[in-house]
Amino acid sequence: MSQTFSHTTVLLEEAVKELVTDPEGFYIDGTFGRGGHSARILAELSAGGRLMAIDKDPEAISFAAERFAGEPRFSIEHGSFAQLQSFVEQRGLMGQVTGVLLDLGVSSPQLDDPERGFSFVNDGPLDMRMDISSGESAADWINRADEQEIADVMYRYGEERFSRRMARAIVAEREQAPITTTARLSKIIAEANPRWEKGKNPATRAFQGIRIHINRELDDVEQCLDQALEVLAPGGKLVVISFHSLEDRIVKRFIRRHVKGDEHLPPGVPVTDAMMKRRLKSAGKAVKAGKDELNQNPRARSAVMRAAIKLA
Repeated sequence: MSQTFSHTTVLLEEAVKELVTDPEGFYIDGTFGRGGHSARILAELSAGGRLMAIDKDPEAISFAAERFAGEPRFSIEHGSFAQLQSFVEQRGLMGQVTGVLLDLGVSSPQLDDPERGFSFVNDGPLDMRMDISSGESAADWINRADEQEIADVMYRYGEERFSRRMARAIVAEREQAPITTTARLSKIIAEANPRWEKGKNPATRAFQGIRIHINRELDDVEQCLDQALEVLAPGGKLVVISFHSLEDRIVKRFIRRHVKGDEHLPPGVPVTDAMMKRRLKSAGKAVKAGKDELNQNPRARSAVMRAAIKLA
C-alpha cells in the first residue's frame, strides 16, 4: 500500500481509564487497529505490566511490529479475537488477565483505502476481508450466493429493508458480468433503493451487512465475550466499544445475562446469592463520545462503550 491512511482512536481516554486498574497487570487489546489504545495502555503500565494485542489484518500486524519494535511489554497475535482463549492458554495465563478491551468494527485505514474493498464511495476491488490472506472475498460471495442468501445477509446484518429488491438486482446484473468492484456493486444497490435517506449513501446498510457477513463479525464477538469471561482474573475488567446497534445489543445482553446470573432456578426454593452464579458486575452506564471528540472525529458519533467487572 503506497498511501498511508490515518486512524483516530475513539473513546481513547475513557476506555483506558476504565480498563487499567493495575499498572503491573496483563492486558489484552483484542483489536489493535493502528495501536491507539495499545499505546495509551502501555503508557499506563509499569515495567512489570504486559499487553497482548490481536488483529486479523496483516497490515496492522506489520504496523505494530514497527511502532512497538523493542517494546518488551508488548506482543501481538495475527488472528481473530475469537481465538482469545487459545492465545492466553499458550501463555499459561488463563484466569489471570487483568483487562480485555474490544474496539469493534472496521478501522479507518480499512475504510479509507479503496484497495481494501470496504468503500462504497471510492472504487476498488470488491474484497471487504479484514484478513486478506484467508477466507472468501465479497466478490467471490456476491457472485456465487443465491438471491435469498444475499437478501437475508443485507437484511439481518445491515438492517436494510429493501434487501430483496437489491438482491434481485445483484443477481440480474451478475448474469451480464461478474461483479468485481465496489463502484459497480454500489451503483446496483443504489439504483435498487427506492428511498434514499438524506445525508446517507443508499448503499450504506447493504455494504455493512455484506462486510459483517464476510468477516463473521457478530459470531466472533459472541465467541470472544464468552472467552473473555474465562480468561479474566477475579476483579478483571471487560471494556467493549461498539459502533452499531447489532454489536451493542450483543454486548448489552451478554453483560446483563451474567450480572443477573442463573434465572432458571426452581420456583419457591430459597435462593442464596452464590446459587445465582453471577459472574459479572456492571461497571456503570454506557459511555458515548463527548462534544469535543465528535467535533474532531464524526465517526465517533455511533460509538458506545460498556464495561463490566468479573466477580470471583
